[in-house]
Amino acid sequence: MPRKTIAEFKIDWLQIMDEKGNVDKKLMPKIKKDKILKMYKAMITARRFDEKLLALQRQGRIGTFAQVKGQEAQVGAAACLNKDDWLIPSFRELAASVYLGLPLRNIVLVWGGDERGNFSEACPHHLPMAIPVGSQIPHAMGIAWGMKLKKKKTISLCFFGDGATSEGDFHEALNFANVFKVPAVFICQNNQYAISVPVSKQTAAKTLAQKAIDAGMEGIQVDGNDVFAVYSATQHAVQKARAGKGPTLIEMFTYRMADHTTADDATKYRSAKEVKKWAKKDPIDRLRKYLLREKLWSKKDEEKMRKEIEKYIENEVAQAEKMPPPALDDIFQYMYKEMTPQQKEQLDYIKQFKEKRY
Repeated sequence: MPRKTIAEFKIDWLQIMDEKGNVDKKLMPKIKKDKILKMYKAMITARRFDEKLLALQRQGRIGTFAQVKGQEAQVGAAACLNKDDWLIPSFRELAASVYLGLPLRNIVLVWGGDERGNFSEACPHHLPMAIPVGSQIPHAMGIAWGMKLKKKKTISLCFFGDGATSEGDFHEALNFANVFKVPAVFICQNNQYAISVPVSKQTAAKTLAQKAIDAGMEGIQVDGNDVFAVYSATQHAVQKARAGKGPTLIEMFTYRMADHTTADDATKYRSAKEVKKWAKKDPIDRLRKYLLREKLWSKKDEEKMRKEIEKYIENEVAQAEKMPPPALDDIFQYMYKEMTPQQKEQLDYIKQFKEKRY
């Protein structure tokens, strides 16, 4: 029986700034100097705070945590959001959170097991970290749908890793999102590994961006270590979402320079040669080269900024560690609108146990 083509698809690749900090001026988005410098500062802050958190974990002052090192160009996406927009992160969006103004003390609290760190009046639309893989993607879709029903011009931006594209939550959320044309932007940070599983073992697809085709939406792959490419692609997606033209899937092709978490040993499944190759693509180094070449920055500026960042980080850690312990009631009060009889019984039991013991 003769065949005929009923549809054809393509996935575009976007890079604006190369590894040496050179930019394609035809593709370069219009970004004010102040915003570029804000992005750079957020990236530097995230890298330095990442190192501080690692030290805290090794000292037993926080629990297991996931480093962001190598993926700081995510700030390019955060820079496209308005104050009323929603950020739905996974657990490796430190740089985006820093850009949006989430206090570092909150992050120290969360990785220390204190749920109070999951909310900040400074970022009321910044959802808590989502540790289960992919579970936050339907939430992002639901928030965007709610915004559409309320006729608001706000959007939701959701981050997740490459491993999440192997989850049903991902496919269900994208399908629903495009059927109802919700104002959402889905960003897959393809850092090449879902813990120890490489992308090649997850999918036979050439890109993760093409997963958008199944949902009938636009998908694009960008150099995830190029903050300008991330900004440009996200800006287009955000504008499209606000205009009521539906969601977009963006694949940030990047690399996780550190272990998956502090409980992981990446040397067991990837080579030093591979890591060294990606180190040359460092998102911070290339943006610094651009700034210096364009005379938007100087070594003196760098030294001053780093001192300010160091002081800020030390103060935020100190403030987090001064926090009094959370109330026992917190474990039970927020599961339901009102505590169930069983929860009340459990709370009374714990209070009595504590009084007897201490």
